Amino acid sequence: MTRRDSAKTTTGELQRIGWIERIDLPEWGITELPAKIDTGARSSALHVDSIEQVGEKRIAFDVVLDRKQPRQRVRVEAEVVRQGRVRASSGQYTRRYFVRTLLRIGSTSKTIEISLVAREKMIYRMLLGRTALAGHFLVDAARRHILTPRRRPKSGS
Repeated sequence: MTRRDSAKTTTGELQRIGWIERIDLPEWGITELPAKIDTGARSSALHVDSIEQVGEKRIAFDVVLDRKQPRQRVRVEAEVVRQGRVRASSGQYTRRYFVRTLLRIGSTSKTIEISLVAREKMIYRMLLGRTALAGHFLVDAARRHILTPRRRPKSGS
């Protein structure tokens, strides 16, 4: 198998995605979380709050689902895979926890590593980096919501 072949999904094709998609983190009970697809970032990042140690290698944290409604949260407990230095878009290095969970986007499910960070000033709570995308997706930078169509507001009431 060539390197190129190993990048194909079971159907033999990469799934095309837009620069914004809705993702699920089913092990954490999170669905339809808007995520920015960022091929310039190596790792994925998720906005969390209230990180606390709950065991030797476990932490608990709140996933903040909506920047306009910061009280919409899901409490999660996960094993720390590692801690590492990450250079933020500002150019400054920060030390972050990394955890693993199942990502579902379109028909693809895969376990990914996510760094936990405060992204309160960012529009999107989740940033999907190229490590999570590799081998499964082709990003169409001109489109949004290719795999996960945007929901239309209900009219009436």
